[in-house]
Amino acid sequence: MFENVWLAFGLTLFAGMATGIGSLIAFTAKRTNHRFLSIAMGFSAGVMLYISFVEIFFKGAEMLTERYGSYWGNWINAGAFFGGMLFIGVIDTLVPAYENPHETPTEDEIRPLHDPDAPLPEGERSERLEAVRQLQEQEPYSTEAHRKLLRMGIFTALAIAIHNFPEGLVTFLTALEDPSLGVAIAVALALHNIPEGISISVPIFYATGNRKKAFMYSFLSGLAEPVGALIAYGLLLLFFRETGVPPQVTGILFAGVAGVMVYISLDELLPTSRAYGKGHDTLIGLVGGMVVMALSLLLMQ
Repeated sequence: MFENVWLAFGLTLFAGMATGIGSLIAFTAKRTNHRFLSIAMGFSAGVMLYISFVEIFFKGAEMLTERYGSYWGNWINAGAFFGGMLFIGVIDTLVPAYENPHETPTEDEIRPLHDPDAPLPEGERSERLEAVRQLQEQEPYSTEAHRKLLRMGIFTALAIAIHNFPEGLVTFLTALEDPSLGVAIAVALALHNIPEGISISVPIFYATGNRKKAFMYSFLSGLAEPVGALIAYGLLLLFFRETGVPPQVTGILFAGVAGVMVYISLDELLPTSRAYGKGHDTLIGLVGGMVVMALSLLLMQ
């Protein structure tokens, strides 16, 4: 299992750094392609749901039934699956984002990031826009509106960082056991992290007027995923360095990973995809992700 450590770290780092990619898009793109984001989120959900239910869940069951028998092995596998969902659900409840991090800013909000002459947006669609509207009427960079925007951006960055921690665990643990599955999960999570990077950059830029600072907060929030990988690796070394990871422990971890990915798909990816898209964009992305994942697994047999 430990022979794939560097690949697992690399994939986890790649997935986490996608928040920085989202921030760069916010500073360079003149238009936000909402349909692309919708299909990309649906695609990510398709990949993760297919892997979870077709591959990882049953890998966990196989390892656990081999150790505990058919009856108790399947019970433990199901318990670990829902335990994974509970784990990330508790994190989601205890550390909510200050504002929905998956809500892509409007084009009016993003335009001033890459065009210094663009006017600040107007409107009251969200707390962010309300704060921007307030600062238009006051002195720049010294008002309560700016402090509110900065606080919003920092809390969003912290919330995303903490939410990204279990995603780092998922990518790392899966890549350790099966690099091909790790690649698929890393790509799916990277797509999922792009709009988060955009959502961090916007309020921090409006609050400080500093593009570098906005990018840095966005970039650093993604580091939570490799930090999660480091902690997972440290725990594995602490308990299993001499003996290797027992199959039953790997089975429990796999079932828990499947639960985490299903939760992320249903709670974050699919609702976000529906919010961005029109018509059947979400379904196109979802089925496309499943088809690509199915073909990948079949070709790698």
